[in-house]
Order: sequence, then C-alpha cells, then structure tokens
Amino acid sequence: MTNQTTTKPIFETFTSDKLNLPNRTVMAPMTRGFSPGNVPDEEVAAYYRRRAENDVGLIITEGTGIDHPASVSGANIPVFHGEQALNGWAEVVKEVHEAGGKIAPQLWHVGMTRSKGDLPNEEASPVGPSGLSLDGEKVNEALSTEEVEALVEAYAKAAADAKRLGFDAIEIHGAHGYLIDQFFWENTNKRNDRYGGDFVGRTQFAVEIVEACRREVGEDFPIIFRFSQWKMNDFQAKLVNTSEELEQFLQPLVEAGVDMFHCSTRRFWEPEFEGSDLNLAGWTKKLSGKPVISVGSVGLDGVFTDFSGAGATNLDGLVDKLDRDEFDLVAIGRSLLMDPEWVKKIQEGRVDDLLAFNKEALQKLY
Repeated sequence: MTNQTTTKPIFETFTSDKLNLPNRTVMAPMTRGFSPGNVPDEEVAAYYRRRAENDVGLIITEGTGIDHPASVSGANIPVFHGEQALNGWAEVVKEVHEAGGKIAPQLWHVGMTRSKGDLPNEEASPVGPSGLSLDGEKVNEALSTEEVEALVEAYAKAAADAKRLGFDAIEIHGAHGYLIDQFFWENTNKRNDRYGGDFVGRTQFAVEIVEACRREVGEDFPIIFRFSQWKMNDFQAKLVNTSEELEQFLQPLVEAGVDMFHCSTRRFWEPEFEGSDLNLAGWTKKLSGKPVISVGSVGLDGVFTDFSGAGATNLDGLVDKLDRDEFDLVAIGRSLLMDPEWVKKIQEGRVDDLLAFNKEALQKLY
C-alpha cells in the first residue's frame, strides 16, 4: 500500500517561469452547484479554504460562467461577472490565500450542452459553432463572426477580472464537449470561415481566446488550458488519432500563449496512442515542451464518469509516472471532493484514514 517514501515525488516543489507550487497536487475543477443565484457565498469560500489548509498545491475552481447569457445552465452554478459574483470570488481568493494556498478560476461556457429554458436566463438559447448539439442535431443557427468575437472578449474580460481579484492563474475550459471543445470537434463544427476547417483551423477560436486573455493579464500571469479527447456524450470521441496530429493541434495553442496544459482523461494510467505508455498528458508535455497536469481517477478504483462510488486505491502507478517526469502535476477530483484532508493524509502516510467516494458526497460541501 502507498507509504510516505513511495509518495515522495508528489511532494516535491514545482517551479516554472510563472508559477511556483509547494507540491505536485492540484484540486481538479468539479461542478458543485452550491452558489445561490450564481454567486459563490461564504460556504463556497470555506470549501476551497479547507483544501488550502490541507496543503493542496493549486486549487482550480469549479467551472464559472463568462459574461454571456447562455454561459451556464443552472441557478446555482457560479458565474464570473457582475459585482455580486465577483465580490464572492474575491472572498474565495482571500480565504484561500489566508490559508497559504494558490487558486485559479476555471473560465467556462457550456455552449450547446445547455437546454432552452435553463436557468439563470430562461430566454437565452444555447450557442455553438454550428448550432449543433453534441449528437449532431440542429438546435440553433451558427454563431456569427461578430458573436464569436464577442465571446472571445468575454473570456478576456473574465481573465482581467481574475487577475484584478488576486487569483494566481486562470484555467480556460476547452474540454468535455463544452463551447471551446465544440469548435475543436468536427462533429459540432461545420464552419467554413476562419473558425472552421481541419483540426488546426478549428483551434482558431481557442487561439483568439488565449491571445485576448494574454493581452489582458500580461506576460507574467499563468494561463492554463484544459482539453480532452472525450466528450460528455461520447467517451470514445477523438480530436486527434496520432501523436503527429496532437502536435499540430497543440502548436497554435502554444504559440498563442498557453503556459500549461491540463489534459483530461478518464483513467490517467491508460496510454493515449499505440506503441507508447505515455498518457495524454505525457504526450502533450513531450510535444509542446510545456508543463502539464494529468488527471483521471487518481487514488480511486472506479472511473470518474461513473458516479456510483469508488474505493481508495494505491498510488504506485501515478508516482512512477511522476518520477519519470511524464507529467508535472496531478489533479485530484473525487478523492478531494469527499475529503479535504486527502493530500495531507497521503503525505503523512495515513492511508487507512482515506475515505472511499460515494455519490452522496455530491450533495454537500465537505
């Protein structure tokens, strides 16, 4: 079973040109939906503070909606615009920093995964590159060029606010079939303007978002970009099929100014391409030269897209990959959702105290 000696690589410091962390652990972004009226309150601030108090290296918040009427679907999903919500996030930053932690907001737009009539803006229609749902069904008209450009600016405004509020970095959510990923994916992006075409052309929306965010935050502020192959409706979906394609996909994002990639997989131990043991994060680091975060069922014996429950398991495979420098940081989701002390327990070798995950954990803020 995992012990202190074998987990040593997890607790080495991380140093890059823009971000220094006390260890290699990251709290993965997890939608919680406990922000009444889309405003994070003192309970949300206390939830994040508890992770900082227990030595999580970097906290990435749950997805928080940019300033667009259809950015989120739900009355209790936090947003990242408007005086009330931003004051709430300022309090989150204050609590996390007081506890010695570092934190980045995950900037989000759900795109075509939203349904008509969803709160908070019931009249707002879902928007996407071609107006297609993830299943390819025509729901709405394609976004106009002007609308796409306005969305780019909404991300930039959120980035500027994040820096102003004192966050330590931002993460742009480009994964899992949400808006940015809908531009990446050929099934949902049928455009023939500058935002469409082959898989390199389909990165243009993300490229402009990264460039606009960089313009607002300056050269020294870290921009993390999260991407995945899989979608919420299709776990086998692929943006790219080979390492050569992945390199072509990553290059425009690197040139736009991404400092770190957060590579979302369902199981961190699975190889991404045939003929190599490297996972998506490992390949991304090798091809981009940028630091990477790996994620996917860390510390548990069940895949995170099955929320029925999962037991704690050892970390040997994870530590081996960290030790070989395949990736730099490791994001922990459900284990940390359930147990704010997970990182500290691992560091202190208290493996018998680790909690199993159960779906009831989703109903409260531990």
